[in-house]
Amino acid sequence: MVVRKITRQIKVRGIPIGGGAPLVIQSMANTDTADVEATLGQIERLCAAGCSIVRLAVPDEEALLAFRTIRLTTNVPLVADVHFRHTLAIGAIEAGADKVRINPGNIGSPERLRMVVDAARSAHIPLRIGVNAGSLEKPVLEKFGSPSPQALVESAQSAIALMDRFDFGDVIMSIKASDVVTTIEACRLYSEKSNVPQHIGITESGTVRSGSIRSAVGIGTLLAEGIGDTIRVSLAGDPVEELFAAKEILKCLGLMDGPSVIACPTCGRTQIDVAKLAAEVEALVAPIKASLRVAVMGCVVNGPGEAREADLGIAGGNGEGLLFVKGKTVKKVPEKQIIATLKEYIEKMTGERIQE
Repeated sequence: MVVRKITRQIKVRGIPIGGGAPLVIQSMANTDTADVEATLGQIERLCAAGCSIVRLAVPDEEALLAFRTIRLTTNVPLVADVHFRHTLAIGAIEAGADKVRINPGNIGSPERLRMVVDAARSAHIPLRIGVNAGSLEKPVLEKFGSPSPQALVESAQSAIALMDRFDFGDVIMSIKASDVVTTIEACRLYSEKSNVPQHIGITESGTVRSGSIRSAVGIGTLLAEGIGDTIRVSLAGDPVEELFAAKEILKCLGLMDGPSVIACPTCGRTQIDVAKLAAEVEALVAPIKASLRVAVMGCVVNGPGEAREADLGIAGGNGEGLLFVKGKTVKKVPEKQIIATLKEYIEKMTGERIQE
C-alpha cells in the first residue's frame, strides 16, 4: 500500500494537485503550437487517451498568438511552456494559460521573475518551477561541478526562496534529469526538505520502448515511496503513447483504477498466438473504467493456476481456449470466438458497454 506524502495543494483550472488529491497525468503536445488545427487535434487525442492537463510550447509571438486562439477553443487545462523570455510568460498568462512553466536557469533576473509572478498572482494561476539538469544556473554548476542531485535541489530551493520573497506560494516543483538515479535522488532529497507539490518524470527518457522502461523505473520508484503529485512520461514519438505508459505505472501501484492485462511469456507448449491475442484483449479493455485484471495464458496445463488472481482469463489450446473466472474453469471456447466471449464476460462483470 503506497502511503503518499501530503504536500500543499494547487489547482490547475479546477484540477487539484497535491494535498492528497489523486495523481494527475500530464503530457505535452509535440505539434508546432502555431499550427492551431494540428495542436487542437492532438490535444483532443491526448485527452481521449486519459490526459488531464496538456502543456504547449510558447517559443515566440506566433506561438503566443496561436495559444490565445487555442485557449478560446478548448476547455482542456493548458500549461504554457516558456524559456528565456519573461514577456512570453506574461503574454501567455494574459492569453488565459492555466499554469506557466518556467525554468529558473534561463528565465532571467529576479526582477523579470517577479513580473511573471505578479502576472500569475493577478490571474490566480500557479507557476511550475522546472529545474532541469541540462539548464542549471551557472553559479550552481560551478559550485557542484555537475548537475548532481544536490545541485538540482539547491537550484530548486533557490527558486522557491524567491517565490517566498515574492510572497507567492501557488507553485509546483519539477526536478528532472535524463539520468534515472539522479532524478530519483534529487526528488527524494527535495521531498525531505519541502512540502511543495512535485511534478515528476524522467526528462529526455528516450524512445517509446526504452523511455517507457526508464520512466517506469524512475517514476515508479518515487511514487512507491509516496513522492509525486502529478506525472509526465516523456517519450520521443507520439505523445499519446505517454498516456498508456503513465496509466500502467499508476495502476501497477494501485494509484489508479482501470483494467490491466497480463500475459504469459509462452513456451514450447503454446499452441496459440499469445502476443496477438493479448494485444487484442488490451485494445478490448482500453475503454473500461473499472479495475479488472484479465489474463491471457498460453496453455491449459497451468494457465488458470498461474493467473489465479485474475478476474477473467483465457488459456490457449489447439484451436480453442479455456475460459476461466477467478481461477475456476468455466468452459472451452473456439479460438475464433475468444474475443467475443471475453467481451461478453467483461461487460457482465463491469456493467460497462464496449463499443464496437
